Amino acid sequence: MSRMADISLIIVAFIWGSTFVIVQSAIEFLPPFMFNGIRFLLAALPLGVLLFIKKTPVNKHSVLYGSLLGFFLFIGYAFQTLGLLFTTPSKAGFVTGLSVVMVPLFSNVFFKRIPSKGAIIGSMFATIGLYLLMSGHSQAINKGDILVFICAFGFTLHIIFTDLFTRRASLLLLTTIQLSTVGILSLGCALIFEEPKQVLIKGGFFNKEVITALLITSLLATLLAFITQTYAQRYTTPSRVAIIFTMEPVFAAFCSYLWIDERLGFLAIAGCCFIVIGMLFSELPLFAWIGRNKNTKHSVDGR
Repeated sequence: MSRMADISLIIVAFIWGSTFVIVQSAIEFLPPFMFNGIRFLLAALPLGVLLFIKKTPVNKHSVLYGSLLGFFLFIGYAFQTLGLLFTTPSKAGFVTGLSVVMVPLFSNVFFKRIPSKGAIIGSMFATIGLYLLMSGHSQAINKGDILVFICAFGFTLHIIFTDLFTRRASLLLLTTIQLSTVGILSLGCALIFEEPKQVLIKGGFFNKEVITALLITSLLATLLAFITQTYAQRYTTPSRVAIIFTMEPVFAAFCSYLWIDERLGFLAIAGCCFIVIGMLFSELPLFAWIGRNKNTKHSVDGR
């Protein structure tokens, strides 16, 4: 079950990585907060209908857990989408991936969890990979990268607390509440910081790229992805999730190359390789195998 969970999370990382370009195109016509608000409420709607049909009981603990996860998710997506106004899709993916370092650190701070040797070495390789990806990029660091860096904190806390809350609440209820929370907070910010009337007048809602982006991101990158993540995290660790999600910038870079011809240099390509190696270190039971071999050797020597 653990292996299936990891494969599912790799698919989620691919979906998220491939949507950076789509979102960047859409927010040229629809402001970031408004885009996220519509996206997340569209994703929450079918889940809400399903909750009503199944008559799932709603308790205050599930509402609290879902709201907290939704707040962390809102921080992540708000600053990531704002950052995409000023930086490129591949760079946004790279900076978001810094959560690979933050997750083991925050897990230790909040819950005194010491990550496995494989997770520690995997995180180190993934961090080196992210650094090479940034170094191998043709553009210097800008304010968009700083905004996306803030989003990495939101995603880090979301991964850590998803691991905790999925064991205490209904999967369907938890996912519905957190997606609804992101949608409501995003629309609230849109009313305060953006001009919805101007968007209506200019017809931003009815742009073909916006409609396509909203459908793809709400159904695949939100509804499907977060149901999958919430379920899969019951069978793996936060550190492994973070390392798997470092594949997101690799997929973002690959899709940017295919769709908008964004080129990567040698260092960036080397960075992608380091990230893959880091993920393999976290996945393969190398240290457990070494430990078993040592124990076997001692047993043989003792006979």
